[in-house]
Amino acid sequence: MSKRTFAVIPAAGTGSRFGGDTPKQYLPLNGAPLIRHTLQALLADARIERIAVILAPDDTTWSAACLPPQSAARISLVREGGATRADSVINGINWLKNNIQLDYEDWVLVHDAARPCLHPDQLACLIDTLVDDPVGGLLAIPVADTLKRADQATRVDATVDRRQLWQAQTPQMFRMGQLQHALSVGDRTMMTDEASAIEQLGQRPRLVIGSLTNLKVTYPEDLALASVILAAANDK
Repeated sequence: MSKRTFAVIPAAGTGSRFGGDTPKQYLPLNGAPLIRHTLQALLADARIERIAVILAPDDTTWSAACLPPQSAARISLVREGGATRADSVINGINWLKNNIQLDYEDWVLVHDAARPCLHPDQLACLIDTLVDDPVGGLLAIPVADTLKRADQATRVDATVDRRQLWQAQTPQMFRMGQLQHALSVGDRTMMTDEASAIEQLGQRPRLVIGSLTNLKVTYPEDLALASVILAAANDK
C-alpha cells in the first residue's frame, strides 16, 4: 500500500534579513501575498493531501487573500509556530498526526513559506524520485560559482573545491516518523534545514536536481526576481 503525502510550511518567521515591518511571506507579489503563490505551487500536485501552514500564535497579518481559490479543504492553519524552524515543523507534524492520523511511514514535505516559484514539474519530480526511497531527500542544485572561504579580516583564506557541493532548496521530503525524531533529538545549533537533521541520524538524503528559478525570497532584490519568474511561468 502506497504511503500518503502531506506538507508543512513553517511561516512563523519575521524575515529579519529582508527588513521592514511586514514578514516577507505576506509581501505583495504579482497582485497577491507571496505565501499565496507558495501554497498554489504545492496545491499543483494532487498527491499532497493536506498542507499545514504553521503561523505564529500572535500572527495578525494572515488574511483570506493568502488562500488560493478553492483550496480550503487542503490547507489548514496551525497557530503553533515555535521559536525555531524545527519547533514549528515539529508542531506541524504533531497537528497532522492528531488531526489527520498520519502513519509513521507517511511522507511529509517541508517547504519554505518564502519560496513561491516552485514549478509543478520540479515538485512532481521530487515526489516521483523519492516515493520508494528508504531515506527521502530534497531539491538542490550543484554550485556553479567559485567559492571563497574568508578569514576574520574578510580576505580570501582559500578557494573551496565546489565539484561535490550543492545548494539546498525546498521542498525537503522525509518520512513523518523519522523526521519528527530527527528534529526532536538532533543538535539544533547544526540544524539549518530538515535534511541536516536527518543527516545527524547517520542517514544520507538523496539530492534531486532543482532549478535556479526555485529561489527563496531573502533580500529585497529577490522579490523583483520572483515577480519576473512567476510572470514568465504564467505566460507559457
